[in-house]
Amino acid sequence: MTTKRTVLYMVIIILALSAGYGLWRNIPGSGDTAKEAENMSPDKIVRTEEEWRSILTPEQFRVTRKGGTEFAFSGQYYDHKEKGVYKCVCCGNPLFGSSAKFDSGSGWPSFYEPFSPQSVWTRDDRSFGMQRVEVLCSWCDAHLGHVFSDGPPPTGLRYCINSVALEFEPE
Repeated sequence: MTTKRTVLYMVIIILALSAGYGLWRNIPGSGDTAKEAENMSPDKIVRTEEEWRSILTPEQFRVTRKGGTEFAFSGQYYDHKEKGVYKCVCCGNPLFGSSAKFDSGSGWPSFYEPFSPQSVWTRDDRSFGMQRVEVLCSWCDAHLGHVFSDGPPPTGLRYCINSVALEFEPE
């Protein structure tokens, strides 16, 4: 009986992963779009690791330059309600407007669309044994978070972004 149960669990996991992959593939821009991102900003901001370290706090550097993640419900913007624009903490690129922010219950600031189509770019992220779509700043390639296909209308997307990667400019 144990062997049948194990096989059943394996089949369920494989089907769940396959279904998840199907949703993941439907995210606009999923895939490695580095060439597109280079074309978005002719003046790409490039700095050395030491230059980034001198500009950013250790936590900002860990998340934006090394692909880290802050703890859920710990960031200053996850429950933020002011009107304005969320910008990249590294370079000031306008990333998301407050009008696209929603409460996803995830513990991170969530948006259903970027400030403009040129604000961010995405690429495949297969770290930690998962398949996700990473969101990066189009000006400086800062890691911002990930995008998922379980968001609200009108896009159906959830850009799940680290607060520490953002700075807010009130309206």
